[in-house]
Amino acid sequence: MQNCVFTGVSYSSPTLASAMGQLIPAFTFLLAVIFRMEKLDWRSSRSRIKIMGTLVSVSGALTITLYKGPAIGAITTQSNPEPIPSIMSTTNSWIIGGLFLVTADLCVSIFTTLQAAILKEYPSEMAMVSFLCLFGTIQSSIVSLIAERNPNAWKLRPDIELISIIYSAVVGSVVTFGVTAWCIHKKGPVFVAIFKPVGIATAAFLGVIFLGDTLHAGSIVGAIIIVAGFYGVIWAQSKEDEHSKVNRRRNLQSMSQKAPLLESHMNA
Repeated sequence: MQNCVFTGVSYSSPTLASAMGQLIPAFTFLLAVIFRMEKLDWRSSRSRIKIMGTLVSVSGALTITLYKGPAIGAITTQSNPEPIPSIMSTTNSWIIGGLFLVTADLCVSIFTTLQAAILKEYPSEMAMVSFLCLFGTIQSSIVSLIAERNPNAWKLRPDIELISIIYSAVVGSVVTFGVTAWCIHKKGPVFVAIFKPVGIATAAFLGVIFLGDTLHAGSIVGAIIIVAGFYGVIWAQSKEDEHSKVNRRRNLQSMSQKAPLLESHMNA
């Protein structure tokens, strides 16, 4: 997955990678419906709201990524603005990069759906994450040894590069995979995938707070759209949970009512 992302970015641009990443909720929802992890009933308002909320969240993330808009609170000057490179390039490299990025998004969706299936049969999040990190390390080591022949590239230096590697290993792999697996086990793959657009909005505002980035109108509009779609999905999910609890309660009551009848019939 990561190799496809890095290759796609090298052929296209980070903006295109961020935009294409918003396909993950849609891919995950389709896979969940195909493998019957999500029930799709067009007659149910809950299903319709969940679909619409997913699409709205994706559109909000695309708004943040592709529409910058005027800067908020910035002083306008008469100098000519620097041209922003367009992602809609017609070169072959852009097409190749897009194919790699779509492949990466599809792999992420399949990976999320497979985690839900595994945790349903083997509900141990930490064991799954341990095996995931172990075999991921083995595969990455083999690929890296083949792709990188320069011995100097393997030397670790006590600088920001080492800190980035440690952070990526601890937070980016162990913590992230552990929390994600736990959420998938509790709520399902679609619930986890819908947080992808929320991450885009969060990153935009954290960049303003900690990195001094300029806040643009596109970020605010996109964040509002994402929140609206995200709230719709969460509301539909909560209603589905309530509906399933009511059905389980009714089944238990019906079974408890049938038990005395069976006992009296056997005694007779």
